Amino acid sequence: MVATDKFKKTPETATFNLSAYLKERQQLCETALDQAIPIVYPEKIYEAMRYSLLAGGKRVRPILCLATCEMTGGTIEMAMPTACALEMIHTMSLIHDDLPAMDNDDYRRGKLTNHKVYGEDIAILAGDGLLAYAFEFVATQTPQNVPRDRVLQVVARLGRALGAAGLVGGQVVDLECEGKLDTSLETLNFIHNHKTAALLEACVVCGGILTGVSPEDLQRLTRYAQNIGLAFQIVDDILDITATQEQLGKTAGKDLKAQKVTYPSLWGIEESRSKAQQLVEAACAELEPFGELAQPLKAIAHFITSRNH
Repeated sequence: MVATDKFKKTPETATFNLSAYLKERQQLCETALDQAIPIVYPEKIYEAMRYSLLAGGKRVRPILCLATCEMTGGTIEMAMPTACALEMIHTMSLIHDDLPAMDNDDYRRGKLTNHKVYGEDIAILAGDGLLAYAFEFVATQTPQNVPRDRVLQVVARLGRALGAAGLVGGQVVDLECEGKLDTSLETLNFIHNHKTAALLEACVVCGGILTGVSPEDLQRLTRYAQNIGLAFQIVDDILDITATQEQLGKTAGKDLKAQKVTYPSLWGIEESRSKAQQLVEAACAELEPFGELAQPLKAIAHFITSRNH
């Protein structure tokens, strides 16, 4: 993790240790994910699913879901099945994104990509398996004390975030724009609001849906998530230029090689950093009505722009 000293210097997070919080929540997520998918026959597909699902990562998405649920009066137990499902969906998107037909990448999180280990055919099926299981997991594992209409809303929200109205739609436009150096800021925003921010938004919003927050609070959570989603992508674009493969855990300089328009290519690195910071500040402002309970989500927002990998 990046140094968290900066969080300790701000009055509102003076007593909040983000590093310890992330470490604890990350371990809870790791345990739940490990238990979620045991290896049974046919072993190869379960091994391939687990290979990518348990390959590490910061677990920002499931942690956002847990943090929002707790902030709005819920418990970790209520949200964990949805948090795991979000990580399964995210992992599916990484497996498919790395395929030769998409980004054609050999490394992810410092390890060989799924298709490099298991072949393209099994990698595609591993992604499909994780995607299908994500919805099953929410429907069957969410505790009975969560009203079923809320579980149904979560399932619908996950489907929308993932499909043509979300991640898939953003990926299609992203592929269409490769090599087109005249891609507009409007199109770039569309790509990343769908490809990156839609799933991050679902992480936050689903945490609130599970506790039955008001429509007004749901809008606040949506705006918070959209802002950190875009900030997350801007920082990703910067890191693709400034970080090494060892820091990233995946191939560096991919955007330049693919001739993709990025935020730094439009604004430059310093202005991109400034825009990301503005988005984070706007995101945190949306959480003011939640008071002290919002500390984890505010600290995570700042962590997104200060990370170096």
